[in-house]
Amino acid sequence: MTAEKLLNERIEKLEERAAFQDKAIEDLSDAVTDQWKLIESLKRDAKRLADKLREVEDSFAQGEVKEPPPPHY
Repeated sequence: MTAEKLLNERIEKLEERAAFQDKAIEDLSDAVTDQWKLIESLKRDAKRLADKLREVEDSFAQGEVKEPPPPHY
């Protein structure tokens, strides 16, 4: 093999590796973005639940607890 052919093969392999790494980085970036969205959603849900719990605790402490009617109503 000539030096030029060897050099071209090395360059081609490097280009393939770079393309593979670009794809892997893109996939990882997408995964991180999806996880970030999920985390934000879970944080909103946790805050909503904490607010609701605080509301229930406050109404219980003030004696405003309303018992639901029995199931036979």
